[in-house]
Amino acid sequence: MFTVEVKVGLKKGISDPEGANTLKSLELLGYDEVKSVKSLKVYRMEIDAPSREEASERVEEMCRRILTNPVIHTHEIVFL
Repeated sequence: MFTVEVKVGLKKGISDPEGANTLKSLELLGYDEVKSVKSLKVYRMEIDAPSREEASERVEEMCRRILTNPVIHTHEIVFL
């Protein structure tokens, strides 16, 4: 059994309205030291696979099929 996190973010140049709105709110609250905010989605999964390599392959497949849109998203797979 493997615990995996998939971090999904927007590619450089893709508008991030959630991050921009959060930055504006932080500035209005006086947190001027914050210079940028980028929103991410994190999926944590328990994968029952015979090997780490096979688990990684399955998670990559999930990313391609449902978790990400390769046109606008980047992703990172982290084994915990």
